[in-house]
Amino acid sequence: MARLDLDGKEITPRTICLIGGGGFIGSHLCELLMAHTHHSAIVIDVSSEKITHLLEKTCSWSNRIEFHKINIKNDSRLETLIKSSDLTINLAAICTPADYNTRPLDTIYSNFLDAIPVVKYCAESNKRLIHFSTCEVYGKTIGSFLPPDHILRQDPNFYILKEDLSPCIFGPVEKQRWSYACAKQMIERLIYAEGVEHGLKFTIIRPFNWIGPRMDFIPGIDGPTEGIPRVLACFSNNLLRGEPLKLVDGGKSQRTFCYIKDAIEAVLLMITRISQENPERANGQIFNVGNPNNEVTMKQLAELMIEIYGKISVDSSNLTTVDVSSKDFYGVGYDDSDKRIPDMTIINRQLGWNPKTPLQDLLEVTLTYQQQTYSQSIKKAMSNPTC
Repeated sequence: MARLDLDGKEITPRTICLIGGGGFIGSHLCELLMAHTHHSAIVIDVSSEKITHLLEKTCSWSNRIEFHKINIKNDSRLETLIKSSDLTINLAAICTPADYNTRPLDTIYSNFLDAIPVVKYCAESNKRLIHFSTCEVYGKTIGSFLPPDHILRQDPNFYILKEDLSPCIFGPVEKQRWSYACAKQMIERLIYAEGVEHGLKFTIIRPFNWIGPRMDFIPGIDGPTEGIPRVLACFSNNLLRGEPLKLVDGGKSQRTFCYIKDAIEAVLLMITRISQENPERANGQIFNVGNPNNEVTMKQLAELMIEIYGKISVDSSNLTTVDVSSKDFYGVGYDDSDKRIPDMTIINRQLGWNPKTPLQDLLEVTLTYQQQTYSQSIKKAMSNPTC
């Protein structure tokens, strides 16, 4: 039976090249593409660990997915694979806050320079591009420059982030934490310029803290021992080890969190909406993809995670939080924004998409996965600390 888009038109099966498709977001997107569409996927990444279950020859979709172990920095196969596809989705990035300070050059090269050939190949071959950017391109809110008790801090115009109106405000150059945001903004501007001057068909996605199973890593288990993943994985690591959850600068920063399953439904709409029949729906658009209803401070997030973890694990007594400075946690040069809340007007108007999953539910799913996946490995590692 033919599949129809939201306009009732038949969806033509396409070949999609997913660069960085073996990671957290890519693994969930590949699952959705295989199980609920007729599209084919060419997955490019340095590891297939998170999509191994999709590459089994016994899967009904085995003839629709292929994996290529490629480092896009220096592999000539990238051009051929992009030009042989109908659509390219670029997910490749260094996107761990601790790296922005300690590996600023790698961060800039990965998120800007390494992405340039992808844009070039798509433009040259008249192929569509969905590029994953970040909500960090917004930088600091206008309201963050006002006194703490200023009445305008409560005005949504000073903190709600809009794709077509909000300025991108970064800290000084010496604050290398902004290396990631600047690199991501520059590649956005390059893509937009290619669209204006050469007709590149593109969609840019700005994710707002997508979370769920398979995100990030647990230090010393499936990531470097001294590594610092993003906040939810950091807190999960503390919970699994029975350690205090570390609140950077008191955990005052505010963020919103979106369930990965909700988010990739939005991406699927972009894929179907940028077909030849309905290009205006997503082509040339920048989309915030997040859940403004799931806003919390990092302190509130830690407390909620402790509460939820207490319900799913017997090893959850006496869990607490501890304050640490951003300098001690991330190193010199760290800076941050006070809050990031997405405006959803454009994506709702163009695609009819809204997130569904409340914070409590998505944390329960994610923490259950983390506990089931990592608890035994962490216990073993803690009992043999020299191994």
